[in-house]
Amino acid sequence: MQNYRKITLITCLFAIVTMFIGCSTRSISNSGYEERSVFGYKASPDNPFYKGELSEFDVIGIDPAADVTEDDIQKAMSNSASSMELKKGSAIMLIQSGAMIPDSSMVDAMSRYFNVSVFSGVSQTVNDGKSHYSRLLRLSAATGGYSKIVCYWGLLEAAQKDLSSKTVSWVPFLGSVIPDEDQQMRLRLKVAVIDVGTGRWEMFSPKAFEDQARSSRNSRGMSDQQQVLLLKEKSYSAAVEALVARYAR
Repeated sequence: MQNYRKITLITCLFAIVTMFIGCSTRSISNSGYEERSVFGYKASPDNPFYKGELSEFDVIGIDPAADVTEDDIQKAMSNSASSMELKKGSAIMLIQSGAMIPDSSMVDAMSRYFNVSVFSGVSQTVNDGKSHYSRLLRLSAATGGYSKIVCYWGLLEAAQKDLSSKTVSWVPFLGSVIPDEDQQMRLRLKVAVIDVGTGRWEMFSPKAFEDQARSSRNSRGMSDQQQVLLLKEKSYSAAVEALVARYAR
């Protein structure tokens, strides 16, 4: 009975470790690689500038704690009848949630069609609420002569599988190579477009991209970051093309 309990405990602990090792989620604004320990991934990559994500409410100006009436809903419906337009060559303020400045590959992709100014997406505490913060964003854009704000969020989702065997293999951790792995990674984006003059907004999610790469213990960090870079470039380019297709006139 005692041996059975030990085996059960070990099995449960391995299942928990496997759960943390097998799947992880990272923001595109905190996408550095953290070495895996025997107990699974360490805490989030150590980016001193990363303070968390902006929420949709931060950007679009809706206070989630406010009382909402039916009249508020009907008024919002009447104000959203006109279509959103984003002319090629127009001036926009670009924000990447969680980042001090947007990734350069996104800025380059956007600059092919628009006059781009970058703005911090680091979460800020505003005493007067979410709607006040969104007005500060719009005021900043208006002062700079930008008619639209484009804010985007992104998640990197990874699943790792042991290729050598489905059974448990214990190997020394220090000074050894963990068996080769295939890392499957996916990047999903969400994009919000806000009209500076009216505060009206629209949001969409472009195509998600996936990549798979095999790596050893010694090359895993480099392989991981190569995947991140590849997926960002593909996803950003696709997001901009989708933006142009939807709104450019």
